[in-house]
Amino acid sequence: MTDSASLRALQWSRLREVLQRLQASCGMNALKLSAAGVDPAQITSVADFVTRVPLTSKKEILTDHLASPPFGTLGTESLPNYKHFCQTSGTSSGQPMAWVDTDESWSAMLDCWQRVFQAADLVPGQDRVFFAFSFGPFLGFWTAFEAAKRDFMAIPGGGLSSQARLEVMARYSATTLCCTPTYALRLGECIGQLSGVHLQDLSIQKIIVAGEPGGGIPEVRARIEHLWQARVYDHHGMTEIGPVSYETTDQPGHLHVIEEAYFAEVLDPLTGQEVQDGECGELVLTNLTRTACPLLRYRTGDWVRKRLLQGRLVLEGGILCRIDDMIVIRGVNLYPSAIEAVVRKFPEVQEFMVQQRQVDSMDEIEVLVEVAAENAAAVLKKLESRLRDTFSLRIPVCLVPAASLPRHEFKAKRWRLAAC
Repeated sequence: MTDSASLRALQWSRLREVLQRLQASCGMNALKLSAAGVDPAQITSVADFVTRVPLTSKKEILTDHLASPPFGTLGTESLPNYKHFCQTSGTSSGQPMAWVDTDESWSAMLDCWQRVFQAADLVPGQDRVFFAFSFGPFLGFWTAFEAAKRDFMAIPGGGLSSQARLEVMARYSATTLCCTPTYALRLGECIGQLSGVHLQDLSIQKIIVAGEPGGGIPEVRARIEHLWQARVYDHHGMTEIGPVSYETTDQPGHLHVIEEAYFAEVLDPLTGQEVQDGECGELVLTNLTRTACPLLRYRTGDWVRKRLLQGRLVLEGGILCRIDDMIVIRGVNLYPSAIEAVVRKFPEVQEFMVQQRQVDSMDEIEVLVEVAAENAAAVLKKLESRLRDTFSLRIPVCLVPAASLPRHEFKAKRWRLAAC
């Protein structure tokens, strides 16, 4: 068989195992299939699975967790077998959800993270990976750290200030940094006189970012790489599904889906049909190896561009945006990532926030910026002009005092609703 054919055969073998587990389950997945008139035993191929199995939404999962607290009913094993706990951030649904895994499912996710490190060309036994995480209850923190421990020296940075983290990286010659794009920028801006730790004191060669679309925004990547003089590698995943994709050295800006662990579809959200190669759609995922709490055809809400390379799925440009992040301002569709791409072209802007309010029953926005330059007024004027040229829309830009906008270590929240 060709590599592509071998992959499809492996996917079907693992999908069939997931479906067999559901036959003995009475949880959300089994009830959902039964309501749709689907018997898992009668699904005989991947094509049959796509045709007959309904999509799963985050709202359904949240409803299940609320109806059967605290862990919902997605588990396929008895509760004493679940040893690992994590929790979603709740940023999109507003309600965090607890998630539990068995040792087997947890180990499968560590395998996925090992693919991320391998794709970034980290060398086992040589690289030292520093984790600038708070190590809260989020899946990505712990799976990344535990996977790194399999092959590298893993250095935790939880509970440390930015300066202390830079000092630790310098003292122990960390070669790789893992954090969000926002924090990579914030930490990078501390290098130098502000912290007393200079570039020549650091050994960071690679930065693996996740948690936000910033790693796929060329302007953000360029700024991070300039600050650190290091190569950025993007990655994405989510607590409810697991670590999903990785970036390779020879294809910067693109994310390769770990298809051995996920059956992936890119669908038109209006028709539910698979889009063509090169077209954009919503990423839909099914667990193949995290079998103790699998999701079937899960609508991730991630808007991606599908690209097939040698029969493998690549997300061209990474995660382009979140579908539910789009807003309409005077008839123009706007995404936070598109605005950030413009703002990051201006190195004088240290931090920014988009403020949204209703004026005469219409949504309006303004961009609040901290500017580190004597000619701040000129920077604001140029930024306003660039925003107008990009979106054919006048977007006011307002200067705010230095250090007045919030700094974020995890997922940045740069969009807020203002009182009318």
